[in-house]
Amino acid sequence: MTTSRRRRTGSEAGQTTILGALFLVVLIAMMAAVIDVGAWMRADRKLQADADAAALAAAQELPYDTGTAIAKAVEYGTKNGGSVTAANVSIESRVLADDTVVVRATKSAPGVFTGLFGINSVDVHATAKARAGSLAKARYAAPIAVDIGHEKLQCQPLPCFNQQTTIDLEKTGPGAFRIINLDRSHGGTGQTILSDWILHGYSGLMPLDDYYSDPGAKFNASQVISALNERIGDTLLFPVYDDTKKSGANFEYHVIGWVGFVVTGFDASGNNGKVFGYFTSVIWEGIMGSPDGEGNFGARTVALVE
Repeated sequence: MTTSRRRRTGSEAGQTTILGALFLVVLIAMMAAVIDVGAWMRADRKLQADADAAALAAAQELPYDTGTAIAKAVEYGTKNGGSVTAANVSIESRVLADDTVVVRATKSAPGVFTGLFGINSVDVHATAKARAGSLAKARYAAPIAVDIGHEKLQCQPLPCFNQQTTIDLEKTGPGAFRIINLDRSHGGTGQTILSDWILHGYSGLMPLDDYYSDPGAKFNASQVISALNERIGDTLLFPVYDDTKKSGANFEYHVIGWVGFVVTGFDASGNNGKVFGYFTSVIWEGIMGSPDGEGNFGARTVALVE
């Protein structure tokens, strides 16, 4: 038996070489697309994170100071590559006037391998909106309640901030001295827990609602006194109430909001307690509520919105 072999001609060998070269070019192009497109997607995510951070920082100034809000957005954008300019920041009114900031960021993302095919860079874009609003639920509140009738809470449209004043922990009912059970418990709260709430704030989310009073003048307990003295110079978040009801062990405070208070001193003797300091505007951790109403005392939270 004889076997014949067909020898490839020069033309066929050349075609194979061309096809191999074309395949290599396509493979390189695909690799370039995978590598550079992945890099562009990472750049897009980074830019979105930068825009979010700029918007959240800017919203902390709203609605009171739109100029500073815009400047903060630009400052944060500049720190992260200069992707935000004043022309890319705007203020909107969603629920209240000037309560929302919009940050639009643009940045050029270079191409490495795609440059071989004439694509040197692409522009990535990001838009972030953040709103400032009153609290519906607050985290890390302290257990000292403030009467809405306090003279420094009567200023319009805001409390009288940064003016030295006193919060009297006077008796508001039988055994009630403006110390409230933030965890919704009924009955006495130990001084260890009260002091922890003063030092670190109540870690749960505190909604607007009725709260039982903690019975007794526990502001003169050693641990509570120590905690308040340790917080001198710090800002605490105090619940504000507009009404009380029931009596005895069932005495309740109706909490309608929160206010920031910078503690400058504390004095306790028997059934008499006083906290010295001043009210202040604060951005606090919590859940944003519905439109600001009478329960807005300058304690706000910020959140990204669609």
